[in-house]
Amino acid sequence: MTIGDALFGAFQLPFLARALVVLLGLSFAAGIVGVLVNLRRLEFISDGLSHAVFPGLAIGFAVAGTAGLLPGAAIAALIAAGILSWLGRSRTGSDASIAIVLTATFSVGVIVVSLGTDYAGELESLLFGRVLTVTDAELPGILAIAGIAVVLVLLTLKQQVMRAFDPLAARAAGLRITVLDLVLNVAIALVVVAAASAIGSLLVLALLIVPGAVARLVTARLWWLFPVAAGFGMLASWLGLAANYAVSVGGGVNLPAGATVVAVFVLGYLLVLALRAAFGGDTAPDAAARETASRSRVAREAVR
Repeated sequence: MTIGDALFGAFQLPFLARALVVLLGLSFAAGIVGVLVNLRRLEFISDGLSHAVFPGLAIGFAVAGTAGLLPGAAIAALIAAGILSWLGRSRTGSDASIAIVLTATFSVGVIVVSLGTDYAGELESLLFGRVLTVTDAELPGILAIAGIAVVLVLLTLKQQVMRAFDPLAARAAGLRITVLDLVLNVAIALVVVAAASAIGSLLVLALLIVPGAVARLVTARLWWLFPVAAGFGMLASWLGLAANYAVSVGGGVNLPAGATVVAVFVLGYLLVLALRAAFGGDTAPDAAARETASRSRVAREAVR
């Protein structure tokens, strides 16, 4: 098998072509949303939401099979987003709130799955996804949900940036912080929902966090973070599927596609990190930290 066969020829197969389209769409959406996750340091909330969709996936699958995955996950994620937004403003600590939601919802999902006849098979599918078996009927729904997440972020992008860099100035400017937090949580939840049925509820976190982290290493320019993150995610998804095909078909080693893609995401991050260290200089997060004095100005310009 040649490199060209793995990178291009493999995607002439219909199931791999569908998987590529799904992952490209998910990676684009996760890259855009993930930058705000990184700027706001909401990785733990994203982790909580990725676990919170699990009972929705389990109940949806139990009721309607694979056709119930997206609706079930969507309902669970939207409820969890609302709960986390509300708890974040209560006296209960934010991290404690997320931990409570995470453990409670995940345990409910495991209980629901355990009631089925194929406990191990169903659990593996829900946790680690089934990107290679996504059907033509499921494809539009996944892409539509991811697209809605992108639209929500783009419609509030300048306000979200101001909220991320200078929350006090955002509040003084009359921005509704609670609404912005809810919108971002819903966008994160929608990405989790769209990705959970493809790569599983446990692996979806990599799509949200790694591209944003890579973008922060590559550039300190605010508006470049979004295309860099989206581009990295799409490239890593393509290379991940190609690597999975090469190893599984060419090497005879049966690797899970979703986990292989996530591994490429992480390897890409480590490569960028190594290149930054090799060529010297501070990382983009360090440079951004030294520019604290200019954050208010940047945030105010973002909403003009």
